[in-house]
Amino acid sequence: MPKPRSFLLHLLLIASCIANGATADDAPSQGEWQLLHASIGVSAMHMQLLPGDFVLMFDRTDTGPSNISLAALAPCAATVDAADCTAHSVLLDLRSNVLHPYPLATNPWCSSGALLPNGTLLQTGGFSSGDRVARLFSPATGWVELPSFLAARLWYATDMILPDGRVLILGGRRQFNLEYFPHADAAPALTFFPFLDETTEPDAENNLYPFLHLLPDGTVFVFANDRAVVFDPYNRAPLRRLPPVPGGVPRNYPSSGSSVLLPLRPDAPAHAEVLEMPMARVMGDMVLLPTGDVLIVNGAAAGSAGWELGRDPVTRPVLYRPDAPLGSRFDQSSPLAASAVPRMYHSSAALDTYGRVLVGGSNPHVGYVFANVTYPTELSLEAFLPPYMDPRHDSARPRRSGAGAGAGAGGEVVRVAAVAPAFATHSFGMNQPVVELAVGRVAEMDVGVYEAVVAAPPMPGVAPPGYYKWFVVHAGVPSSSAAWVRMRPLGPGT
Repeated sequence: MPKPRSFLLHLLLIASCIANGATADDAPSQGEWQLLHASIGVSAMHMQLLPGDFVLMFDRTDTGPSNISLAALAPCAATVDAADCTAHSVLLDLRSNVLHPYPLATNPWCSSGALLPNGTLLQTGGFSSGDRVARLFSPATGWVELPSFLAARLWYATDMILPDGRVLILGGRRQFNLEYFPHADAAPALTFFPFLDETTEPDAENNLYPFLHLLPDGTVFVFANDRAVVFDPYNRAPLRRLPPVPGGVPRNYPSSGSSVLLPLRPDAPAHAEVLEMPMARVMGDMVLLPTGDVLIVNGAAAGSAGWELGRDPVTRPVLYRPDAPLGSRFDQSSPLAASAVPRMYHSSAALDTYGRVLVGGSNPHVGYVFANVTYPTELSLEAFLPPYMDPRHDSARPRRSGAGAGAGAGGEVVRVAAVAPAFATHSFGMNQPVVELAVGRVAEMDVGVYEAVVAAPPMPGVAPPGYYKWFVVHAGVPSSSAAWVRMRPLGPGT
């Protein structure tokens, strides 16, 4: 097999005392909340970071008019309901904090998505007018709809990028099957997936938005309800069943826990553990940070997902530190700062290119309701700044001075921690791996300027093709911003 082509990239690190490992003041920090927008006009049920430092946020379209009029832009003909001349999706430019509205024709309520290798968002399914629609989005084109593209009506499904660049689309309400994007044939085909039939419950279901994680060998970990299987996406067959989670308590919608694949490292041993969380939480969002830690944010202490079923908002995030000793991985000696905004059902959270965690949404009502309810519809957008963004750590913080534009799997390229941009909705960040790679050498190029060389991902099962945020982490402190780098598919000419 020919060796995949690679590109040598240069990433210069400017920081004090990188070579001798000096650290910043290690006094505990609680993190900080910042209000980015009091109202973005829509409730951010879905959130996707895009290459070029943009964040797309959108809601369902059948709740009535949003708070962003499109009349001045005159694009109402693009919508199914011309009487609703408002935007239901907005694009935030992270560099300027400016919002741009985009018309959305069909209903993406409780839909799924994945970032394609070329940086375009694939967005699948929804409700009513949108349940068989596949949508493509980029800032340049806006929404492009593919009517009746899907073989099944998809609602509460999960999308996952595969090593060959295709997208696996699995599950959904009463949909015990899977399909792929793009289709292999003109007529879309479904594959029955009996595991989903086995894990559904007659009343609550408890297996919607199944958790999918790509494993390094190219197989897929599928979790639904309280159990999991490993699945071969190429032969479309389950390979083995895994033991159920102790206690028999469901983790998927509407019981709505969350799930991440811990950072992939060259020397990381396999292990299993069950820990008690510091507090009860349902509908929480797990966000992988460039340090390898997991931020858990949003949600409620009682109830479940679904209309007005959650109670007792949990406004204080927690950090899970997988590298800390057992017993201290949820360190509550210095609790993180709490938000003033309850984020209940239909909230979302995602890591941006500056290391912040964007937090938006919350609407447990059928429509937009702002008064005379316990938890009003929330249109604001916040950013949580994790403790590593404390200015006391600036002396250890790397700054990028340059990076290349692309890389191939195999060989050597300049990389540090690669974080994939997740599609966030309903307490799950789809396609959210963090790949940490061994540093081969660090060379001083000038006073305070260093060049780091690290090994590239050895196979596309570790880092599927697509765009990644490259962070440099020094002494537990990530770089002040990430570089967008595209990992290209394997094959001739890539």
